[in-house]
Amino acid sequence: MAQTTKYVIKYKLNGERRFEFAQLEKGTPEEAKAALDAIHGQGDVISDISVSKAL
Repeated sequence: MAQTTKYVIKYKLNGERRFEFAQLEKGTPEEAKAALDAIHGQGDVISDISVSKAL
């Protein structure tokens, strides 16, 4: 099993600023986008993704 770290993902969902916490392996924007797609589904527009380690 891969080691994961808790990250905060800041993003816009349909133009509205939001954030989520997620356990990610590398913390890349691509990995964060995949996690957000799993949460929100394909009908929503996700943009302006930034990822940083949670405190």
